[in-house]
Amino acid sequence: MVTFETEQTLEHEAGDAFPRGFIWGAATAAYQIEGAANEDGRGESIWDRFSHTPGKVQNGDTGDVACDHYHRYREDIALMRDLGIQAYRFSIGWPRIFPTGEGPLNPKGLDFYNRLVDALLEAGITPVPTLYHWDLPQALEDKGGWAGIDTANRFADYAETCFKALGDRIDTWITLNEPWCVAHMGYVSGEHAPGKTDQRLGLLAGHTLCVAHGLAVQRFRQVCPGKRIGITVSLSPAHALSDSPEDQAAARRSDAYGNKWFLDPIYRGDYPPEMREAFGELLPRFTPEQRTAVQSPIDFIGANYYFRGMIADDPDGSGLRTRWSLPTEGPLTAMGWEVYPPGMTETLCDLDEAYGRPLLYVTENGAAFDETVSPDGRVHDENRRHYLETHIRAAARAIEDGANLGGYFVWSLLDNFEWGFGYAKRFGIVHVDYATHERTVKDSGLWYAGVIRRNAV
Repeated sequence: MVTFETEQTLEHEAGDAFPRGFIWGAATAAYQIEGAANEDGRGESIWDRFSHTPGKVQNGDTGDVACDHYHRYREDIALMRDLGIQAYRFSIGWPRIFPTGEGPLNPKGLDFYNRLVDALLEAGITPVPTLYHWDLPQALEDKGGWAGIDTANRFADYAETCFKALGDRIDTWITLNEPWCVAHMGYVSGEHAPGKTDQRLGLLAGHTLCVAHGLAVQRFRQVCPGKRIGITVSLSPAHALSDSPEDQAAARRSDAYGNKWFLDPIYRGDYPPEMREAFGELLPRFTPEQRTAVQSPIDFIGANYYFRGMIADDPDGSGLRTRWSLPTEGPLTAMGWEVYPPGMTETLCDLDEAYGRPLLYVTENGAAFDETVSPDGRVHDENRRHYLETHIRAAARAIEDGANLGGYFVWSLLDNFEWGFGYAKRFGIVHVDYATHERTVKDSGLWYAGVIRRNAV
């Protein structure tokens, strides 16, 4: 098992492209891969309800079976071991631990994660759990969900249970995955569960998520002293569509909302001033106790990078008054996302400058492309291999520019349930046949194994 190194030991070795102690990992999320949605006492999540609602997910797909990882986790761990994966970022399904989000613990749910962690350690792979990757227990949503502040307390209780049960074997934890997506896509745009479309609810949800993170960090320090905890955020460089002062100002507002909403409270004690100006009294204010919790020091920032946004001023729009778009020229992924490796360097260096050179991890980076298993039994995904190579090189440039980057986790280990797109988009370095659940390592996975062996591209 590899050990996550401190900043002082992240020094370059002669001839290495990446620092000594750099961590190479892969990432997944519970609802996207586990399946077994109705087994061993698991409760209903908001994504169970959302995906079973007609018209919400492409082709009517659900995560009921997904990749069947719940039953095949040992096979997946063996794949990671063979590829040389050093660390595995997975998420714990809150509805497996507390089926209604609170109340009696479900022993069978906790037992699954005990077995998973033990098997990872036996294979020499470092477990890196994320406590929340979007699968809120539906019973809590029925009581207000993330738009209700009490959900923060329920999350802290759930987190403490996980710390006590698994913290003796796990040194590095992540509280939340991409809280912007939870708040905006779940409560403002309605693209994700629970499918609400209310800016006020989205801002309330963001506030609860900030407090939930802070309370969990406080519990962690009590239960797991000397170990490490951080948060994972989605980050997209906000580039102005033109040189006009109006578009430049709009880009700053978009950057505040999209990139700083959850980090500024942790590092600076409040939301970005651009958000306060844009939303006024709609944006909640922290009580002194909440601010103390939210500013509990964290040990690292996890950065998920996929694309940049092009921002224009929208004087007729409400709130942020911005128009956000993706570039449509140049190479695109199957998601329609621009392939833009310089954004990786920019993202990491911006974090380094804005928040005082924190320890960083790329906790997700990858691409969906259309591919099939060839007659020779292999998956020749050259587009993905090239995508990963150029983005990993961009991460190396960030290190050369001074960013304190400690590791890289590819998204994703497996093809999986891609939220609103169902099974139509494949991000994995391992192909999954959804009819048989047969796994096939793609060419990109074999290439990534070589990167890990060399600690260099």
